[in-house]
Amino acid sequence: MKIIVAGGTGFIGSALVNALLPEKHEIIVLSRAPEKIKLAHPAIQLVKWDGKTGDGWARYADGADALVNLAGEPIAPLPWFGERKIKIRASRVDAGHALVDAVRQTRNKPRVLVQASAVGYYGLRGDDMLTEDAPPDDDYLAQVCVAWENSSSAVEAQGVRRAIYRTGLVLARRGGILPLMALPFQFFIGGRVGDGKQWMSWIHLADEIAAIKTLIQNENARGAFNLVAPNPTRNADFSKALGNALARPSAFPTPAFALKLPFGEMAELLLLGGQRVAPQRLTQLGFQFRFPTIEAALQDVYRK
Repeated sequence: MKIIVAGGTGFIGSALVNALLPEKHEIIVLSRAPEKIKLAHPAIQLVKWDGKTGDGWARYADGADALVNLAGEPIAPLPWFGERKIKIRASRVDAGHALVDAVRQTRNKPRVLVQASAVGYYGLRGDDMLTEDAPPDDDYLAQVCVAWENSSSAVEAQGVRRAIYRTGLVLARRGGILPLMALPFQFFIGGRVGDGKQWMSWIHLADEIAAIKTLIQNENARGAFNLVAPNPTRNADFSKALGNALARPSAFPTPAFALKLPFGEMAELLLLGGQRVAPQRLTQLGFQFRFPTIEAALQDVYRK
């Protein structure tokens, strides 16, 4: 297969590319500055793009089997301010528009576009179990996700199958938010965050990549899919499992005010709030999770 990945040098993108390499696919990674990137495998082709249009690279999309859009300014771990919030949204919307523009220029349309999003789409809903049918919230992250998803919707009118994945917290030893969460435990001062009752919808990196590959390959995969493990967990239980995986205590809670001071709005939406999300449509596709429980996932992440 010929697979084009926008955002292929980031946390999820690089893991996806590495997983695709043994399968002998033709892999094209879009980058704004390919001259600054060193890729270890000669089978990966780096192509320059501006992240806003199809100019200069649209020809690669002609006849492609899949476009995967993971591009966007990182959300964590820095606090959000006015200009940064604008960049977070604009980078995602611009990337989606660039892919639409490239598809419009092709004669042989790509077979599928896989569009990234996040469970932040649903906002903070307490104990409600959220499936893909739940409506979006109106907070900042939710509205970013709505705009992100809509940015590439025009490819459907061009006959391209589109699958959207709304990811939870992706767990890996390096990359993502887990190393930041694990840091207090490394110094024996880890514990729950706030009251520990907030839900965490998470997924092991290996399952994240396997699910994205499923969305690429399964012709029935259309619309939105929650990429989360089938067993969301409360923060207190997550913290206990993390402490056990690291062989550290989890008896030192972080009070809410200690996070709100440095992180402000981001603390409420990412750390103190949460969503209880179910992977209903992914399960209906027949996807099998390797790590369905938080204990199994964290034990694997920190396996010696």
